[in-house]
Amino acid sequence: MNQLKIFISFITLFSLSPLWSGSLGGRPKKGNSSSINKEYLFPGTGFFKKNRDPFNDVESKGIFLEAEKAELATDTNKALPLYEKFAERRSDARLIRKNVEIQIGPESLYRAANLREKNGDWQKAFQHLRLIAEAYTDYDFERVAESLMRIAERFAKDKLPRKWGVLPRFRSGSQDRLRLNQIVDLARGPRFAPRALMVLAEIAQKEGQEDEALDALERLTNLYPDNFLCEEAYFILANICENRVAGPSYDQGATLKALNFYEDYLILFAESPPQSKHELLDDYKIRLHDAKKRTLLAEAGRKKMRETLAASKFEVGQYVEKYGKYYLTHWRELGNRPALQFYNEAITTAPESKAAREAERRVAELRNGE
Repeated sequence: MNQLKIFISFITLFSLSPLWSGSLGGRPKKGNSSSINKEYLFPGTGFFKKNRDPFNDVESKGIFLEAEKAELATDTNKALPLYEKFAERRSDARLIRKNVEIQIGPESLYRAANLREKNGDWQKAFQHLRLIAEAYTDYDFERVAESLMRIAERFAKDKLPRKWGVLPRFRSGSQDRLRLNQIVDLARGPRFAPRALMVLAEIAQKEGQEDEALDALERLTNLYPDNFLCEEAYFILANICENRVAGPSYDQGATLKALNFYEDYLILFAESPPQSKHELLDDYKIRLHDAKKRTLLAEAGRKKMRETLAASKFEVGQYVEKYGKYYLTHWRELGNRPALQFYNEAITTAPESKAAREAERRVAELRNGE
C-alpha cells in the first residue's frame, strides 16, 4: 500500500513539473522556443553552435579588410585570427573589387587554410577547407578540392612538420585514410575522387590494410570506369589477389580472382587510356612508360596464375584417381572419367605448363590401361 502511495505521488509531481518551471520560481526563458533552437552557423555540416547568428554584411567586410591589410603587411599573427573568425560564424556577404566578386566567408577560410598550411598546421588547414566544401557549395570547389588533395597527400607522404616547431608529430595511417575518404565523399566527380581513392589504396597497402585497399580500388573501377587511373587500379587489384595465393594445394579462390583481374587488365587496357584534360603532359608520358611495364608484369602474372590453377587441377585429378573409389558413388561405372576430367582441365588451363605435361602423361597411361 505504501509503495502504491509513493508511486501515485511521483506521477503527480512529474505531471506538475512543467507548470513549476514556468511559474513557481523558475527562471523565465527569454524569447520564444524557435529563437532558442536556431542554428544559424553552418547547418547540415556539423560545424555549428546554437544561438550564434551569422555576421552581418558590414561587420564581415570590416573583419575581412582588416585581415587582408594585416596579411599584406606580413602580419600573420594578426591576420590569421581575423580570418578564422569565419570558422566560428557564417557570412554570406560579398565584396565587389575591380569587377571581381569576393565571397567573404569562404575566401577568408581559404586564406586561413593557406596560412595554416605554411605554418605547418596541416590539420587545421584541412578542417578549414572541408568547412568551405560543405558549407559554401557555390564557392570554387575545384580550388578547394585541389588544396584538400594536396594536404592529404602531404600528410600521407611528406615528412610531418613539428608541432610548434619543436614537438615531433607521428603519422597516423587511419587518419590519412579518413581524410581521403572525406575527400571522396565531398568530391563526387571524375577529377578528384579517383585520385583520392588511388592514394587511399596506396596508403592502405602500406599499412597492411589490404581489404581497405581492395575496397578503394573497386570503388574507383566501378564508379569511375572511364578514368585513366583504372588502368593502374586493375593491375594493383590483380597483384593484391596474387599475393594471397597460397599454392596449388590450397583453395584457388584468390588464384581465380587474380587471373580474372589480369585478363581484364590485358583486354581492357591493350592500349593505355588517352591523356586526361586534368593530366600534365609529363605525367602522361610517365604513365605510358609505367603502363608498358605493368603490361609485361600482367602477362607474367596471368601465366603464373594459370600454371598454379593447372597444377591444382592436376593434384585434384591425382587425388580422385587414387581415392575416388572411397567416396564417389558408382565409381565402378565412372572408372577413370572423373580423374581424366581434371587432367584435361589442367591441360586446357595452361597447355605449356609442367602440370599440363604431367597431366598429358597420366591421360595417355589411363587410356592405354583401358
